[in-house]
Amino acid sequence: MSSELAVEPPVEPGRPVLLVLADSLSYFGPKGGLPADHPRIWPNIVAAELGWDVELVARIGWTSRDAYWALIQDPRVWATVPRAGAVVFAVGGMDSLPSPLPTALREQIRYVRPPALRRVVRSAYGWLQPRLSPLGWPVALPPKLSVEYLESARNALEYMRPELPVIGTLPSVHDCEAYGKVHSGRPGAVRALEQWGAEKKVPLVDLAEAVRENVFSEHGNPDGIHWGWEGHERVAAAMLSAIRAAVPGREPLEGIR
Repeated sequence: MSSELAVEPPVEPGRPVLLVLADSLSYFGPKGGLPADHPRIWPNIVAAELGWDVELVARIGWTSRDAYWALIQDPRVWATVPRAGAVVFAVGGMDSLPSPLPTALREQIRYVRPPALRRVVRSAYGWLQPRLSPLGWPVALPPKLSVEYLESARNALEYMRPELPVIGTLPSVHDCEAYGKVHSGRPGAVRALEQWGAEKKVPLVDLAEAVRENVFSEHGNPDGIHWGWEGHERVAAAMLSAIRAAVPGREPLEGIR
């Protein structure tokens, strides 16, 4: 499955757009990656409930740094910001995962030539990663840097659209063999993100609270890191609550949750 997302249909003029900068948790289901317009992934559930369009800008393995780079480099994002009703930073989970081998090494494997050597390097990385992950350190992106990139992104949006609501997330949980089922970097990431959210008045959706039961059940993705449909539904519900509280006039109607 390619990490590239399918091209989304054009947004309807005049409708707000939900801009989501995310990692693969936003578009992987119980059996693997899905196109950006799949109706059961949480960004589309949220947009449908709000009556908005959605622009999902995401890739597998993205950290807060990648989300910031997308914000400043991707022309799809530039085109969406003026019409956005809210922006969600759905990244940070990858930041907190153990990365005993340099993240830059993983990112450069795709460029190794010839292909036979690339396959050897990729296999070696895949063998070492779970065996070294119990060290729990270093993480893919230290909490201080995660917050710095998120704040740079938030600050850039505030400069362009001071009234634009920004929603952040706290890292998910995982039961993934590829990371040795280790997530000792999460508590530090949560503390840093909560401090940033409080200082900058950024609402935070706790992905772990929403998906923990699903991830550790038989209904999640067998890889132990991505979610099943119930996980997407619960994240969507939590995200809707945060957005409705942050966007004027988006409180739920009576009888609708």
